[in-house]
Amino acid sequence: QVQLVESGGGLVQPGGSLRLSCAASDIIFSDYIMGWYRQAPGKQRELVAFAASGSSTNYVDSVKGRFTISRDSAKKTVYLQMNGLKPEDTAVYYCNARHYYSNSAYWGQGTTVTVSS
Repeated sequence: QVQLVESGGGLVQPGGSLRLSCAASDIIFSDYIMGWYRQAPGKQRELVAFAASGSSTNYVDSVKGRFTISRDSAKKTVYLQMNGLKPEDTAVYYCNARHYYSNSAYWGQGTTVTVSS
């Protein structure tokens, strides 16, 4: 059974940093595009960043230059390094794995990031 387990969320002051992790099990990691989404209160879930199995990455404009997504194939883990956090980054962050060919997708349970002074 595929599982995505996120960790690393928490409370941080504006300008601070957090690193989210998402460990995947029971998937062929290289067959999946790994992504991070977020959902703020009262808003729709949005794609934050994704990383293909090569070096290709993509980011929503609001996080470019501040967030970095990376993946470790040996650990089947995807990370989201978040620097320069802003209050508007406050949200529940979800890990997503989407199969390249079938488009089947899996979600983690979410981890909460709160940016506040």
